[in-house]
Amino acid sequence: MKKALSICCLLILSPSAWALVPPDYQEPENDFNAEIEAGLQLNSGNNETKNFNGRTYATYDTLNTKQEGTLKAYYSADGSEATSEKYEVYLQSNYKLERGYVFGRGEFTWNQYGSFTKIYTISSGYGFDLIKNYRTKLSLEFGPGYRYDLPSSSVADPEPAPNRDIILRSAAKYSVKLQEYTSLNADVTAETGQDNNTLTLDMNYRNTFIQDWAFKIGVNVKYTSDVPQDSQKTDTITTFNLLYTFQ
Repeated sequence: MKKALSICCLLILSPSAWALVPPDYQEPENDFNAEIEAGLQLNSGNNETKNFNGRTYATYDTLNTKQEGTLKAYYSADGSEATSEKYEVYLQSNYKLERGYVFGRGEFTWNQYGSFTKIYTISSGYGFDLIKNYRTKLSLEFGPGYRYDLPSSSVADPEPAPNRDIILRSAAKYSVKLQEYTSLNADVTAETGQDNNTLTLDMNYRNTFIQDWAFKIGVNVKYTSDVPQDSQKTDTITTFNLLYTFQ
């Protein structure tokens, strides 16, 4: 028994034993990452309501490719009657090159109470990292695409015809680590077409307070140059969410 205790003590005190697990050891990075968030929603523009929203994001990043998917849901009700209902799906696949990447992207929006009830956009193109370091990242994307949108009905046009347009999409994705547990992210997307133009700003501030839990404040502003009658050109969504990250 004394011999066994002596061997254990030698292993504990031996530097070679500590070398097996260095003090600064970290788990290897995981290719898969996911986020789930939910919280309070404040709408202004075509919708003046308050309620809850949810978002799910997943990415699979390997040596040669990167897959991303986002699902957003917004729902508001006045008593038992729904006043706002919106769903958004974003899918993007990147193939990495020696410099930059080529991508294919699909965006699908269903908004029962918006100026456009359906918006489908498919695009492809080239993207690259203009800045990439430990604190800051700035990526730029551009390429052609196709957009289908269905305007909401109005008194002047109770059965509107859908719009089909060839577009040029350009986007800038910026993120900066302000401190160890806080970050700021901003995405700006412009879609230029013959019939309609849109400009979208999606910005959020994130503060991690307990390991994988974070508090997130987000603002989404979308401007559309040509909208149906009795609709506003600018829609704004402000969210206050609790976010959990799977790594």
